[in-house]
Amino acid sequence: MKLSVGKKAATSSEPPPTRIEAIAKVADYLEAAGVADAQEDARALLRAAAGLTRLELALAPRAPLSDEEARTLSDYAARRVAREPVSRILGERGFWTLDLAVTPGVLDPRADTETLVETALSFLAKKRDAPLSILDLGAGSGAIACALLSEFPGARAVAVDLSAEACAATAANLARCGFSNRASVVRGRWAEALQGRFDLIVSNPPYVRTDDIAGLEPEVRLHDPALALDGGADGLDCYREIIRDMPRLLAEDGLVLFEVGFDQAVSVATLLGAKGFQIERVARDAGRHERVVAARLAASGK
Repeated sequence: MKLSVGKKAATSSEPPPTRIEAIAKVADYLEAAGVADAQEDARALLRAAAGLTRLELALAPRAPLSDEEARTLSDYAARRVAREPVSRILGERGFWTLDLAVTPGVLDPRADTETLVETALSFLAKKRDAPLSILDLGAGSGAIACALLSEFPGARAVAVDLSAEACAATAANLARCGFSNRASVVRGRWAEALQGRFDLIVSNPPYVRTDDIAGLEPEVRLHDPALALDGGADGLDCYREIIRDMPRLLAEDGLVLFEVGFDQAVSVATLLGAKGFQIERVARDAGRHERVVAARLAASGK
């Protein structure tokens, strides 16, 4: 068996590497290439190449790799060194408590976005079983909609995206999670064609300033679709469009939650205030960045 991950391949006379040895070798290769979280990525790639759960790897770390597993791991490692994200290599991403498919045409869901789900739960804890209506604008992979439906079993959701690929990805993940009967997917530009009122409106719109895209990490710049990143000259174009339609779509006492860039909370709050919203909270992510702006229409109260 050969495992070529940055060093001369082993000769056929050498014993096959164990799982733990392969992880160490891949981690060294990734670290030397400047990949962050090399050890964690190496473990994830090994588990995928060998078809293992975390528990199975923990119970048998010294089991040898097969030739096929080694070849697959070698390929995965080379792709990661080229700065392809692990989620893109494996085609899935863990988000909230769910395992979601990640396709090339959608934004890779990230842990920062879980802050939006946490914020929704904190505001609506007493309505966990209520028949809430949820609107997810710019659904992408459907990560937010799926996470919210998993936490609010009586809720229904409408997920909107301009991209046909994103709509297909959202529909696939809703089906994967068993939520298709509680959700619908609409292709369109934000809320332009929508009618009705929603108890919870959520959005993680494109918010990267156009001039900043070239300086993003390769994992983002080369693999996330530009449509899901580019927020215009100041990063706020999409917020302006969305906020314009919010008053007619928000139910009485309804809640709006926006994910924002690390330095955009004040700007988005100002845009909301100009349309008659009052800011309820600005929630921070795990890195202590202001990540989610929560608001209601001022006349609604709490």
